[in-house]
Amino acid sequence: MVAAAERGAVSAIVSSGGRPDLAGKDILTRDHAPTLLLVGGNDQEVLNLNENALKNIKAEKKKITIIPGASHLFEEPVASHLFEEPVARIVSGWFR
Repeated sequence: MVAAAERGAVSAIVSSGGRPDLAGKDILTRDHAPTLLLVGGNDQEVLNLNENALKNIKAEKKKITIIPGASHLFEEPVASHLFEEPVARIVSGWFR
């Protein structure tokens, strides 16, 4: 997000389980690239942080997508492979 704000040559951003709030409000308000924030449905704290960060992102196209049943960074040891295909579909669709 910092690179997108400072260089302006980024076509789209996907943050998967990330913390865009850590980029800071100044960076977020300069983000004009389409931005998708992916958050695990079981990660309420990061979901709240992403929802607040989304309010500061100035991109015309911006969205939060919740991955049901996933925790932070989709780290479930047994079921993480269950998230790979749906997440890949969501991300590739965003970049298209």
